[in-house]
Amino acid sequence: MKFRVGFGFDVHPLEEGMDLFLGGVKIPALKGAIGHSDADVLIHAICDALLGAANLRDIGFHYSDRDPRWKGMKSVFFLKDVMKMLVERGWAIENIDCTVCLENPKINPFVNEMKEVLAPVLNIVQDGISIKATTAEKLGYVGREEGISAYAVVLISRET
Repeated sequence: MKFRVGFGFDVHPLEEGMDLFLGGVKIPALKGAIGHSDADVLIHAICDALLGAANLRDIGFHYSDRDPRWKGMKSVFFLKDVMKMLVERGWAIENIDCTVCLENPKINPFVNEMKEVLAPVLNIVQDGISIKATTAEKLGYVGREEGISAYAVVLISRET
């Protein structure tokens, strides 16, 4: 077996009145993320980690925010497409570990729902996806509730 690790990161500004999508789930919140697509930082970080592990560049290379085709697109679409690229090259996901950084709202009540959305797209069991959250202890853009960020690490494998 051949194994590779990938790392992903994404950040988006927050604004009152916007929707907040995380892991393909709409989260009730006073502020939502602003972006060209639905600004789902968790899925974007996972996409970047997967693309990086497979040496396929990054999410911006495949889905430019200057391309009108992706305006308002649900990020689950990007994740499905990234998975297609990996499967075509013989890669499978072993596990994913993610961290979302934001002050509010608390996302713990939605983690299981996010896993239910993500697991079938990623073709792994829910236990293969770890989704955690942290605050920035009121420091920086996350602490001031001006933005949201997410990190993801993935392990992929294929027969050699």
